[in-house]
Amino acid sequence: MIALAILKLREDMNRLPFLSAMIALATLGAVGGCHNTTKTSAPPSPQQAQAVRKEETSDSELLAQIPPPAKSRYMAIQTKAGWENPFLIVSRKTVSLRVMYPPPPQSNLLPGNLLQPANARKRVLELRLADLPEALASMPQESWPYGRVIALEEDPNEVPSDRIPIRRNVEATIEMLNNLGVVVYEWPYAR
Repeated sequence: MIALAILKLREDMNRLPFLSAMIALATLGAVGGCHNTTKTSAPPSPQQAQAVRKEETSDSELLAQIPPPAKSRYMAIQTKAGWENPFLIVSRKTVSLRVMYPPPPQSNLLPGNLLQPANARKRVLELRLADLPEALASMPQESWPYGRVIALEEDPNEVPSDRIPIRRNVEATIEMLNNLGVVVYEWPYAR
């Protein structure tokens, strides 16, 4: 459902004028507010694992269309607010994907940034780790201004006793992103 909303947004941004894109953003905001939590189950069977690998392959093919990352561009970013590529916050059971959509095309009727502030273009999606490849592959290429790189940090709001499970989830996330061909930039704690 999230992927469909992102695909809809991409289509609207490519073929409709400014106001239609804003309506699509509002629709995505309603869908993006859904909270998806499921209990962790047993490891997948070999057939399920093979199906996931096939799906990741198609997702990695879509992500391969995004240019490689420009290290000189993304290493210069000093704050989370300045980061415009996708940003992941990994918690014990889920990952939060923050997406910054590009500003809509400028209009002669409303010049400037009045209707396109950064907070209006930001969406945060709560995902299971298994849904992450589909969500990333569904994002428009304009949401990757630094290239195929994603910032990742451990959830700063988690309790210290959950540090080990969170770190395991971080490692699984990094492995999944590496398999998709996405460069991972682990966000420093000090920033």
